[in-house]
Amino acid sequence: MATVILVRHGRTTANVKGILAGRSAGVALDAVGRGQAARTGERLADVPLVAVVSSPLERCRQTARSILDLQKNAPRSLVDRAITECDYGQWQGRSLAELAKEQLWSVVQAQPSAAEFPGGESLATMQARSVAAIRKHDAAFEAEHGAGAVWAAVSHGDIIKSILADAYGMHLDLFQRINVGPASVSIIRYGPSRPDVIATNTTSGDLSWLAAAPPVSDAPVGGGAGNT
Repeated sequence: MATVILVRHGRTTANVKGILAGRSAGVALDAVGRGQAARTGERLADVPLVAVVSSPLERCRQTARSILDLQKNAPRSLVDRAITECDYGQWQGRSLAELAKEQLWSVVQAQPSAAEFPGGESLATMQARSVAAIRKHDAAFEAEHGAGAVWAAVSHGDIIKSILADAYGMHLDLFQRINVGPASVSIIRYGPSRPDVIATNTTSGDLSWLAAAPPVSDAPVGGGAGNT
């Protein structure tokens, strides 16, 4: 089975200001975010990626470039609108402090599956299209490159949280329990029996072990010996 590395973009100017950027144009990484993206690129430098798929938004493309620049084997670089940020509609561009006063805020926190943003999309729709895109790419890269294929998807916090929730078999209403920080790395393998969540929200540590032989599909009863 292939391995997908989910990377959230680095910190942005909007993150610092407490603004829900959404799909707004011109939201770029700040100096801290560029450093975070560079460190993530360094973590993945020894992992021979077959492809890097990015959301079309600038902050993700910047982060993807930091990964691609340090790869030795020139992986494919793709942009996919299906993993772009949630369409927050009329919430886009507003401060989080202001949005927290809206009635919808409590729904987003406690019952995300029922949340639909005015003039935008629902969180359920966001999850459905992003999970479908990740699984489609994963199957295609495995078919093309074999079971040891490793690839990266650079996307957004809520997108990655919803993909992880699906892999865990969690209802969308529980996805706020998952944290995905800027430039963090989460790892999933979609096996024939079930998805295998290898890591979530990591910002440090060696990842060169991902270049090893293809993993087996069965879960190691008792926990196994771990990665070498």
